[in-house]
Amino acid sequence: MAMLEVNHLSISFGGLHAVDNFNLNIEKGCLYGLIGPNGAGKTTVFNLLTGVYKPTEGIIRLDGQDITGKNTIDINKAGVARTFQNIRLFRQLSVLDNVKAGFHNHHPYSTFTGIFRLPKYFKTEKEMTSRAMEILKVFDLDKEADYLAGNLPYGKQRKLEIARAMATEPKLLLLDEPAAGMNPNETQELMDTIRFVRDHFDMTILLIEHDMKLVGGICEELTVLNFGQVLCQGETSAVLNDPAVITAYLGE
Repeated sequence: MAMLEVNHLSISFGGLHAVDNFNLNIEKGCLYGLIGPNGAGKTTVFNLLTGVYKPTEGIIRLDGQDITGKNTIDINKAGVARTFQNIRLFRQLSVLDNVKAGFHNHHPYSTFTGIFRLPKYFKTEKEMTSRAMEILKVFDLDKEADYLAGNLPYGKQRKLEIARAMATEPKLLLLDEPAAGMNPNETQELMDTIRFVRDHFDMTILLIEHDMKLVGGICEELTVLNFGQVLCQGETSAVLNDPAVITAYLGE
């Protein structure tokens, strides 16, 4: 059984088919890429997978569970986490608290417990702090744990957003242009980090990316979207050498 199964997914806005009859199967542990020209529908697919939009047609299954049309919180609890093309951190919170915020969907305590600082509050906070520091070490951010997130360099903000997503304990991690705005050294470091996350956390990863060096370097399979429809799917090397892909995307 695939980790992610998407069948005949479609959505229209004012008569425009933003995504039309989209199909995708991603096996557990795969590092998968979704590419295509600007406006091809890539982020719209992410918004459908995470409940930001509800599909007009189609079915989405995560690890066999139907998550079609559920709200974003329930989809996150089911095991889908994401980052965004435009970084969305809690800029006035510390690096540590940004990651701890990711735990609350799965390890909450009641408002009453939090207000009155009952024993469960301190126990839960201690556990979340310890686990958050472990995640920050993976991303080489543990030394900046007390920094304000908004004061981190751009590349480290990108890494922090992934770290926070990891704190939600996902089965499937969606990365929307994680290398956007990074220099070549930062991109290479990010590639190494993504591989580490996949290998050591048994993670399935789907990413949108325009950096072809990153796509060719880490993605095992690709889907190419164009005008909301699948243009090509398959192993990365075959897709990147497909004449239709070169014409529609790489040669634009």
